[in-house]
Amino acid sequence: MSAYILIKNLYVQNANAFSSAITVGFPAMTAWLGFVHALQRKINEVKEFDNIKLPKTAVACNEFKVHLYKGIDDYHASVIGTANPLTKEGKRSSFIEEARCNIDASLLIECEGLNSFELDNFKLLVENLLISKLKFAGGDILCFSKIDYIVAEEDYEKRKLLNSLMPGYIIIERRELLQDAMEKGKDALNALIDALSVKTDCIKTDNNEPLWQTKRIYQGWLVPIAVGFQGISELTPPGKTLCQRDNSTPHRFAEPIVTLGEFKLPARIKNFESAFWQYQYLEDKNLYLCINKGE
Repeated sequence: MSAYILIKNLYVQNANAFSSAITVGFPAMTAWLGFVHALQRKINEVKEFDNIKLPKTAVACNEFKVHLYKGIDDYHASVIGTANPLTKEGKRSSFIEEARCNIDASLLIECEGLNSFELDNFKLLVENLLISKLKFAGGDILCFSKIDYIVAEEDYEKRKLLNSLMPGYIIIERRELLQDAMEKGKDALNALIDALSVKTDCIKTDNNEPLWQTKRIYQGWLVPIAVGFQGISELTPPGKTLCQRDNSTPHRFAEPIVTLGEFKLPARIKNFESAFWQYQYLEDKNLYLCINKGE
């Protein structure tokens, strides 16, 4: 049985917009799947629902706003920082500037292990967890419009469920665009920048008048998106790393993996499963990934 939890219009304030070390904008997929994983762990703490699994998630963005300021004559926008408490000398303390954002998003989460007799208690539990015990990417969950539990077996039922995420845009992965460019000899970072760059050309019309055109290499609403981590050190036993937060967990240093993503209207997504993200661990390559089949 294919069952899904639909969380509509989840509004988050002051979420972290530093999706990776080189990008600012839509939160990383590790933040979205991490939020769903945290929700599952809280649900499993209740004995009645200790067998619930939430393996896959689709994310639809309805509204997104980064906290930036740009003056009338400014070329670059500036991050609006937080006002930290004053030091003993009455000065502002030093801090790492952190971009924040407000998000209105809808989540479609695959759910395993729930039966219809427990549905009312389950909905009440999820509502209480969202409001009182969970944060998203450091941001506060202010509200949501509704939570539904939906069983969708047939293709038309899945299509109806996917279309219910409109007018939001679903984020999918487009790493194949970078792979094609790298196979032609381009560096990964240069290929990413080229895919996101807007280029302006001037052509002459039939009347010999200049006509300026702007275009990208690829069509679609492409954005950089962080999709996991690459381990860059050996896995050390618990407690062996200096200043480790959790002394009961093995430790390794890692760096974020950034690739291309695309926002698409649900009605334009042909394959239902291609809207979903899930975890994947490649032990032989030290990769911790959030994967999406794309289109």
